[in-house]
Amino acid sequence: MEGLLNQPQWRVIDQSAVGIHFQALQSFATDDTLCASVGALEAPATARTWVHHNTVVLGIQDTKLPFLKEAREFLAEQGYQSIVRNSGGLAVVLDEGVLNISLILPEAVKGIDINRGYDTMWQLVQNMFADYHQSIEAREIVGSYCPGSYDLSIDGKKFAGISQRRLRKGVAVQIYLCVNSSGSKRAELIKQFYEIAKKKEQTKFEYPEIVPEVMASLSELLNEQLTISDCLLRLLTELKKNSDFLFAGQLNAAELELLPGYYQRIVERNEKLG
Repeated sequence: MEGLLNQPQWRVIDQSAVGIHFQALQSFATDDTLCASVGALEAPATARTWVHHNTVVLGIQDTKLPFLKEAREFLAEQGYQSIVRNSGGLAVVLDEGVLNISLILPEAVKGIDINRGYDTMWQLVQNMFADYHQSIEAREIVGSYCPGSYDLSIDGKKFAGISQRRLRKGVAVQIYLCVNSSGSKRAELIKQFYEIAKKKEQTKFEYPEIVPEVMASLSELLNEQLTISDCLLRLLTELKKNSDFLFAGQLNAAELELLPGYYQRIVERNEKLG
């Protein structure tokens, strides 16, 4: 699976310490921008790292919940803003203890099968934490929030979820890693969100029944207090092993021109959804 990890160059854009004014909507617009430039071979394969403060990111299906407005008000009362992302999945929690990693790869030369994208991120995470000698599984963890066949878990407890965004021959494979603090406490927040948003109503879409105990952070699972910085160092080490040239970068001039358009699109989508 390390074929896609192995790139002639890896550009790393670290936005993990930008702070409270860096909004999740900006993040998803940035990944779309990178998909367009990397897909057009106007930029090298890029790894972007990002952290957001107290944000619940909703999926498109979540916007169909019957009492969504009331549930979003509940989140606001708990100190969380909520936004709707432009990739698949359901509600997830982002905060200062959650590291997000996006791998943006070109699909221009030959197509990247969707499972191959997921497997690449799974392999990367296994490599990053190989020294703990713990089996990291990829399978759906029933009872977790945003469940999927590529939930990453240790001893049956989920600590990460993977999604993909494909745009203009670019592929963004995105993961959230619950690095520290309580995974079950995050899950409890989403459990309450769904209880308020759905109540006892019948819905066409089957929303997850959250069981907080099936979620944990890496620090809890590995019995070591990990930090975002620890994980960033592990990521950079693995990317360096898989590249002739690893360098820190920012958006180039062409990307800076594209970004406002993609940002406006996601802002308008959120405005339409209220």
